[in-house]
Amino acid sequence: MKKLFAPLSILVATLFMAATASAAPLDSFKGEKGTLNIAGGTAHIPVMKEAAKRIMMTNPDITITVTGGGSGVGVQQVGEGLVQIGNTGRALKEKEVAKYGLQTFPFAIDGVALVVNPANRVSEITAAQAIDIYNGKITNWKELGGEDASITVYTREDGSGTRETFVERALKKNPIVQSANVVNSNGAMKTAVAQDKQAIGYVGIGHLDSSVKGLVFDTMVPSQENAASGAYTVTRLLYMNTKGEPSGLTKLFIDYIYTPEGAEIIQKSGYIPTGRK
Repeated sequence: MKKLFAPLSILVATLFMAATASAAPLDSFKGEKGTLNIAGGTAHIPVMKEAAKRIMMTNPDITITVTGGGSGVGVQQVGEGLVQIGNTGRALKEKEVAKYGLQTFPFAIDGVALVVNPANRVSEITAAQAIDIYNGKITNWKELGGEDASITVYTREDGSGTRETFVERALKKNPIVQSANVVNSNGAMKTAVAQDKQAIGYVGIGHLDSSVKGLVFDTMVPSQENAASGAYTVTRLLYMNTKGEPSGLTKLFIDYIYTPEGAEIIQKSGYIPTGRK
């Protein structure tokens, strides 16, 4: 009989420890009060919102607001004290650190994928072709094996971390034609491309879904697994940034993102957690 009871007691203890461990990250918010404002990179929004939801469900005395605006907005607003966390999809520039006294916290790997409408029969593209599309030399899909139709080019706004990564890693720092249509978030880019059969744009890989088709780029398949392994090279880190060393709710939130529960949120949002550097 002892052999029957011993495994059961071990199982109960294991389940208790697992439950305690899973609750522990949110326990740090119990007894806290206040407001935390977060703004900036739009790729971060799914992670930030899910973390905020879990925290506020645990403690209704905490209010967390999450807005986008792009990486440039994230730097400006956190630097000017308008928010406590400013998100960027790129590393901070030296002049930004010097001007505002910012601290930076990378937490996830993301890739940037070229996307087209699902009805487009083009599925692959080379770097040279992408450069020629975005500088206006290639203007018709038939030049890429598609139908005889003009290409509608979409890009992100100046200051976007997604745009900066795309220009640097995919376009090799070549310019984007001035006639390109500008959208202000990954979500807006997906909507634009999903509604325009002749469109081409780019989004963070974490935003890929059935509404758009990710293009194989220079034989590289855009997926987070490939981004993490180095098999897909149009990649970046996602950062949380604070003015000075974080404290109070800001520190608790950042610490929570680095917990196993935070890593789970990052993965479910389509990104690869980096752990605390």
